[in-house]
Amino acid sequence: MTSSHQQSSRQLQESLTTWSVPEVLQQAVEFFARQSGIYSAFPEKQGPSHVVLRGQGGEELVIAARETPQGTAVSGSSYLFDQQVARFLASMPPATSQPTVVAPALPAAVEASA
Repeated sequence: MTSSHQQSSRQLQESLTTWSVPEVLQQAVEFFARQSGIYSAFPEKQGPSHVVLRGQGGEELVIAARETPQGTAVSGSSYLFDQQVARFLASMPPATSQPTVVAPALPAAVEASA
């Protein structure tokens, strides 16, 4: 019998945004510093594509971002701060998941007969 913890699927959360990678990381630092009491977290390590934050009791929270053709892909991982990670991801402006399709221009002869 396989047992699965109900939180296991919430430990890694992902979203797409219009923010750039540096903007995502800066907004994450600011967002988690503003949280109240036990849910605030502060930077411990930071690289060009991720930030590791620590909260009360040493809880680790990681936000990572990378550019994709659809927008900036952002992932957040934490065991205890899953609800706050979800709120942060929801606070970002979403990237459009549908590619923009531009209709080709019609030749002048076709436009004149239309």
